[in-house]
Amino acid sequence: MKIRKALQAAAVIMATALAGCSAAPQPAATAEPTAEASGIYTPGTYTAVSAGRNADIKVEVTFSADAIEDVKITEHSETDGIGTNATDTIPGKIVETQSLGIDAVAGATITSDAIIAAVADCVTQAGGDPEELKNVEVAKSEPTEEKTLDTDLVIVGGGGAGMTAAIRARELGLEVVLLEKMPFMGGALSISGGNQVVMGSQMQKDLGVTDDSSESMVADFMANGANLNVPELIQLYADNVGETSDWLQANGITYNLEGGLHKLAEYSHDRELAYTGGGAGAGEALRTAVNDGGTTVLLNTRASELLTDGEGNVTGVVAADDTVKYTVNAKAVLLATGGYGYNKDLLEGDMKNALYYGPVSSTGDGLLMATAEGVNADTRLLEYGKRYPNGIEVSEGIAKSTINGNIPAWKMSAILVNKEGKRVVNEKASNRTILEAELEQTGQQLYLVMDQATFDVWKDALGYSVDEYLEANGTSKPVFGHGDTIEAAAEAAGVDAAELAKTVETYNSYVEAGEDKEFGRLPEYMTVAIGEGPYYIVEQKPRFATTMGGLVIDTDLHVINKDGNVIGNLFAAGELVGGVMGDDSPSGANNGWAVTSGKLAAESIAEALSE
Repeated sequence: MKIRKALQAAAVIMATALAGCSAAPQPAATAEPTAEASGIYTPGTYTAVSAGRNADIKVEVTFSADAIEDVKITEHSETDGIGTNATDTIPGKIVETQSLGIDAVAGATITSDAIIAAVADCVTQAGGDPEELKNVEVAKSEPTEEKTLDTDLVIVGGGGAGMTAAIRARELGLEVVLLEKMPFMGGALSISGGNQVVMGSQMQKDLGVTDDSSESMVADFMANGANLNVPELIQLYADNVGETSDWLQANGITYNLEGGLHKLAEYSHDRELAYTGGGAGAGEALRTAVNDGGTTVLLNTRASELLTDGEGNVTGVVAADDTVKYTVNAKAVLLATGGYGYNKDLLEGDMKNALYYGPVSSTGDGLLMATAEGVNADTRLLEYGKRYPNGIEVSEGIAKSTINGNIPAWKMSAILVNKEGKRVVNEKASNRTILEAELEQTGQQLYLVMDQATFDVWKDALGYSVDEYLEANGTSKPVFGHGDTIEAAAEAAGVDAAELAKTVETYNSYVEAGEDKEFGRLPEYMTVAIGEGPYYIVEQKPRFATTMGGLVIDTDLHVINKDGNVIGNLFAAGELVGGVMGDDSPSGANNGWAVTSGKLAAESIAEALSE
């Protein structure tokens, strides 16, 4: 079976992920850091800059004649709780080990690599050899101690579902241990766009939508998911997401009410809100609530096996960090380990070739543990993942999202064209509709066309730097072509210049007339014509972070085995659960399901233990 065959491969991938996937080159041989191995430096302090995830990272490195004495990050804009794990730890590790061959911080690969690259630049300035420093091996620690913990509930995974479950379980009086293999809690929610469905909440009503309903939400989700949704699970979601949203708001995870509800093509009613501070803000608020609530949190601790009693009941978890192997005995186990998008051995069909932009922690750990021999959990819809049409390929197979920039750009003059320079879709249609059009085009991609005024707004809203992409001007991935004229920008991006010029002229005539005669873009998104240059053309490729398949559960969040029976004491929540969304998820849906299912799981577990 595919999942069985993926077990060994997943272990290798997981080791890579926890090392940051694309960390500095691994050492070729063991060596003690010496003056000769480290190179001879010209003493002094040197500075360098490298592109981080969100913006440039500036470092200041001080050398003596034979050692790196100090590394300081003097400027950065990396995400709190994620990128800051690298800015806080990588400089000290470089000084401690006198090596550039250190592992990247898990989940903060781009930030880690940027710091290492900037320090390498300083090493060169000081007369040293950075390649030699990359070959200085850093010893890897192994667990040398064993500990046994006893608790009511052990939660595996500290993303949106796991953290919400911990907060609610502690509120209900349960003793909770939370295991998180990354150096921080947050998961996919903390790096998401930070939007959530809030249907049925008091917040939605207060913002003027009083006629929404569970029936309407279920119908919208079923249509978006090609009717592959599990009816009882999408109904469970719709019936409880409003109460969950209000509960979170009361527990410090706030929503941007001033920004109002979002108008989206996927929904018949306005039912999405942004978190205050986006995904990063929600992640930080949840982390604070978990820690304040008294949950025992073990970071950098990866669960590897479910314990069973031989009669089909789960009794705990085996996990380990760098120094301790844990046996956690628990009355209930909640798997909230997220998806499997970063494990190509578990992906199927087109998903194997789609650009990935999700967390490196999404390697299917919970899926593999639950389907292992002796547990035998059932699965569904593993062939599906949520693809978006707005990615740029920043490295081989890896994407960044442009959605934060696209949203304000649609209110201005941005349009989408294919390689032949023609519009093929309403730019304000649903993501699914745009994706379907995109997949039919040459190279399965579209291009975002912007004038200078629109590009300035788009760039500022992105949340990360694109300066190096602009400098390449279409000569490398990702394609960011630009020029003083439409034709010059098109040539740089590899788009048909003559046809694009005609398309721009036609679109501007639609703006003047107040009607998109080809694709029906709403008039409120056609108030600005494409104006003066320079002009910018940015690639748009399919990307995904979220997998749609996963474990089979019932409406009490119990995991079901291949015989259709409940697995005693085992529960699942969040992205690990299969079938809620069908083959696709609308905007704000995944975050909403994570927190709703996490809360419901905690309540179901508390009720089961009380009996």
